[in-house]
Amino acid sequence: QLKESGGGLVQAGDSLKLSCTASGGAIGSYYIGWFRQAPGKARVLLGIIRANSEVTDYADSVKGRFTFSRDNARNTASLQMNSLKPEDTAVYYCAADVNLLFIRGGGGYWGQGTQVTVSS
Repeated sequence: QLKESGGGLVQAGDSLKLSCTASGGAIGSYYIGWFRQAPGKARVLLGIIRANSEVTDYADSVKGRFTFSRDNARNTASLQMNSLKPEDTAVYYCAADVNLLFIRGGGGYWGQGTQVTVSS
């Protein structure tokens, strides 16, 4: 199981750090993807972090502002979000799978999401 945490209400320009914690098994060999979905909009892939912490599929909309990391020993992944904008408002999800294509397609194990709201 995956669980996201760290969401909340912030002002534009603020920072937040989201965490994705896995239980019930080790995810050290898994790809971990971060997604978000704003109200009335399609889910968007923000990026995928490999087991060796390399990041792929980095969304242009968050490059330079969002940083992906993971701690395999603690079975966690993080998304550091800086310079937040109102358009970053969404429910943020993490997903994990051993198959990169599966993650890209929205498959794998998912958390329940955490709400991030950025006020202007």
